[in-house]
Amino acid sequence: MSVEATPMEDDVLDEAAPPIEVIGLSSRFGEQVIHDGLDLKVKSGEVLGVVGGSGAGKSVLLNTLIGLKQPDGGAVKLFGVDLAKASETEWSAIERRWGVLFQQGALFSNLTVRENVAAPMFEHTRLDREEVRRLADLKIALSGLPPDAATKKPSELSGGMRKRVGLARALALDPELLFLDEPTSGLDPIGAAEFDELIADLSDSLGLTVFMITHDMDSLYAICDRVAVLADKKIVAVAPVAELERSDHPWIKDYFLGPRGRAANRHEGGPGMIGRKNKRTGSKA
Repeated sequence: MSVEATPMEDDVLDEAAPPIEVIGLSSRFGEQVIHDGLDLKVKSGEVLGVVGGSGAGKSVLLNTLIGLKQPDGGAVKLFGVDLAKASETEWSAIERRWGVLFQQGALFSNLTVRENVAAPMFEHTRLDREEVRRLADLKIALSGLPPDAATKKPSELSGGMRKRVGLARALALDPELLFLDEPTSGLDPIGAAEFDELIADLSDSLGLTVFMITHDMDSLYAICDRVAVLADKKIVAVAPVAELERSDHPWIKDYFLGPRGRAANRHEGGPGMIGRKNKRTGSKA
């Protein structure tokens, strides 16, 4: 059983367009310029990591991509639709095709896990309550949570389990595009590695495109097909980690060839990206 879009919603999106395309994006808060001429194109089916220094505008970029902030210039397109010009029907179609895992989970504290996961289905579908309950339980299981978690409140769960609840809710509508904001933040090394493995498995099995903001070096080496580097108010490079390790850009060199980068490289067996299986060939990238 899956959550399907209506034929009208299917017709409004360009299936051949990239899931995300950002063209000349400008973002400002008053006189402070965050992004200036930022360009980015995300390939269908890839896991894209997004890195940048503190204040570089990673969260602002994510908020712009999901419509929480309006661009001050340029264009943001999802599935070929310019968000600034999107109709109500187009917005509805786009929202059904993405899922978002916020850094702090953003769960409803007064609802059970099942009710949290079911919320998008009640908002965007006409499924009856029994179908929604069954689908919510399926997503809960898909996210690696035990069945008895469904009736618990978020406050009764560990931080790692709450992350999985947020992931289950992000998957509620069978999205094609998954936004992750620091998904392993606050997790211990074992929990972070398990969450990375879960994301990689879901991406491969469900054909998801994943846009992941992270500072976790292990995640970049283990599961990302490419990494986009946000610096100097724009994306200065988009490439596999192995290529970024050879970059002459000062920030990229400091980030990937500093102590933490070298440690992550050694942990994955280096040089760069060998932990990630190539989806098309099954070989290590």
